Amino acid sequence: MPTAHVLLGILAAGPAHGYDLKREHDARLPGAKPLAYGQVYATLARLERDGQIEVATTENDGGPERTVYAIAGPGEEALLDWLATPEAPGPYAAEELVRKTVTALRLHRDARPFLTAQRALHLDRMRGLVAEQRAAVDVEARIALDHTIFHLDADLRWLDTAASRVAEERTALR
Repeated sequence: MPTAHVLLGILAAGPAHGYDLKREHDARLPGAKPLAYGQVYATLARLERDGQIEVATTENDGGPERTVYAIAGPGEEALLDWLATPEAPGPYAAEELVRKTVTALRLHRDARPFLTAQRALHLDRMRGLVAEQRAAVDVEARIALDHTIFHLDADLRWLDTAASRVAEERTALR
């Protein structure tokens, strides 16, 4: 439920409506996939159902009605529990890059073209993130971008190692 917890964290700073929550989420986590509005409203409905948030007001500025939400006591408790709980390291062996490479190899296909194309995409994404990081003014954005950049760097090292291993195996089979 990480999206719910991030939304609770935003609401802990003060009441907000769905549009503001989505915008703030995306601003706080610039390297992440932008949050879909449907996901925001589905998460808000679940948090309200569970008593973690409540409707503060309903605004109507001549346009569509906007519901403003506020964090409730149980939501504050859930947020503090989430912030205090360490995360288990991810199951990186299940990453899609690994799945595709292993599947290609099991089918006796040359995985190098995929690995080369993937490396190019990773490098392009890394360049974009580094440019975003240089432009970032707040520490929160830089920290979020650091995490994404470091993961891309690890993926790049893995892609290079995998390509090298595939090339060595191909050479040994000849």
